Amino acid sequence: MGNTALKSWEECAPRLVAVAAGRAAADLVIRGGKVVNVHSREVLDGWQVAVAEGRFAYVGPDASHCIGESTRVIEAEGRYLIPGLCDAHMHIESGMLTPAEFARAVIPHGTTTMFTDPHEIANVLGLEGVRLMHDEALLQPVNIFTQMPSCAPSAPGLETTGHEITPEDVAEAMAWPGIIGLGEMMNFPGVINGDAKMLAEIAATQKAGKTVGGHYASPDLGPAFHAYAAGGPADDHEGTQEADAIARVRQGMRAMLRLGSAWHDVKSQITAITQKGLDPRNFILCTDDCHSGTLVHDGHMNRVVRHAIDCGADPLVALQMATLNTATHFGLERELGSIAPGRRADVILTSDLRRLPIERVIARGITVAENGRIAVDCPHLDWPAHARNTVHLGKRLTAADFAVKAPEGANSVKVKVIGVVENQAPTRALSAELPVTETVVEGDESRDICQIALVERHRGTGGVTNGFVSGFGYRGRMAMASTVAHDSHHMIVVGTSREDMALAANRLGEVGGGITVFRDGREIALVELPVAGLMSQEPAATVAARAARMVEAMAECGCTLNNAYMQHSLLALVVIPELRISDLGLVDVTKFEITELFEENT
Repeated sequence: MGNTALKSWEECAPRLVAVAAGRAAADLVIRGGKVVNVHSREVLDGWQVAVAEGRFAYVGPDASHCIGESTRVIEAEGRYLIPGLCDAHMHIESGMLTPAEFARAVIPHGTTTMFTDPHEIANVLGLEGVRLMHDEALLQPVNIFTQMPSCAPSAPGLETTGHEITPEDVAEAMAWPGIIGLGEMMNFPGVINGDAKMLAEIAATQKAGKTVGGHYASPDLGPAFHAYAAGGPADDHEGTQEADAIARVRQGMRAMLRLGSAWHDVKSQITAITQKGLDPRNFILCTDDCHSGTLVHDGHMNRVVRHAIDCGADPLVALQMATLNTATHFGLERELGSIAPGRRADVILTSDLRRLPIERVIARGITVAENGRIAVDCPHLDWPAHARNTVHLGKRLTAADFAVKAPEGANSVKVKVIGVVENQAPTRALSAELPVTETVVEGDESRDICQIALVERHRGTGGVTNGFVSGFGYRGRMAMASTVAHDSHHMIVVGTSREDMALAANRLGEVGGGITVFRDGREIALVELPVAGLMSQEPAATVAARAARMVEAMAECGCTLNNAYMQHSLLALVVIPELRISDLGLVDVTKFEITELFEENT
């Protein structure tokens, strides 16, 4: 499983045994350090590690019997040896990078294993897109496992995607070498109501002996939650409070606590361990979504572990939650997640277990990064031309396409408004009385209400769904457009000027996707994402710099939200309450139904 360059344990076993016994020389020995054992939760001062064939052969007090003439020796100089960090649930596309460039960005931060769900590209390119992500993942020098996306569309009947994922697709993918399980089952109402398609996808995964990812985005912990748990999901990352984490582990699920660019859900749930004293074995750390700027400036799983420690977790428990617990959950405890014989030799050297500086990263026995610098190649896939031509608008859009027509004779109207909640995935369903000018409903800058539109971009229908949003704080004439629009990935345009909204939408049609900000009729920021309208093959630092300019541009337009772009990109996520927008209209996610924009005429 994983990169074919790595031999299986079966192939390596004779040599691993010989090295451990002293009959053969190791490829690498690390000595003079302190081994962090996540199985026993202890620090073993002076223990040494011998590696052969990219796997640990010997872990013990003295590896001198494993050293031969060709053995490389690394002197740890008193530093800690910790297992390479694992991200249990994440979407590579959220970094706006292809798998190769994402790997290049996170390896220096100590991430050596990722469990990725490419459901963003699945919505754009279907099973082929998943295969492309899977294939590039297998080329990397670290472990990138792929979860087969489960929900494209995420909510059937509420949105139209570029492609749909079927149970037959899931069954086919389960035979691919890097597929580790089923991606997050976002259609939780479908599972709760016994939807045959959703249960068939889960059954195909269970039959293959693989792990089913969960996504229960509801605060209801009553019978509906129990029905979802009975449907087979083995984990869930949508908890936001202590009660959510406790409820999940009590049902035999793993509670995944996430710290991404916009999600700050560790602090509110880790008290289940630090205060309630629950067994930490069933708690796992993950990122879910990380922007390229976060990767470049703040880190990846090292950031999450540090945060968990800052929130009161014992450092060794926090490390278990980012290594062994994750590996065990996916059935890989004998393969990775710890410094123990037979496992992949993924190890980090660090001088401080709390601050966790990532001083050296070894993956499969090879130094892949040192002092923040990548030391290996991360090969790119040759992406086909049609994967770079996915923005189909059908026509040139004008300001008129973004006009919300009022009911005849109305001077003002009461409308539903999507309310952004800072640092959280859920939105609020608000309402507001808005003025009408020459039959067109206007936003209200004084109350922080501007326009939002979803532009269909997969089939070139020319369709535009219009509504209103609050929370960004935009002022003056501006617009922001993005083809990253979870999960259907049409195009989301938010603005105060219909003319600028048209300019922004057309610009993304010209460049093949990405993010743009217009102000007073002029483009002031652009992030080009030509691969599926979601990703760039440029380095993370380059993409992060352009994204940073994009964030600056949002601020210049009046936005003060933390991680405002992430909030923008989630406004079409029709599986998380309360109010969203899709190509079919406004979506009331508390009822999972299309709802009218106008509440009443006045």
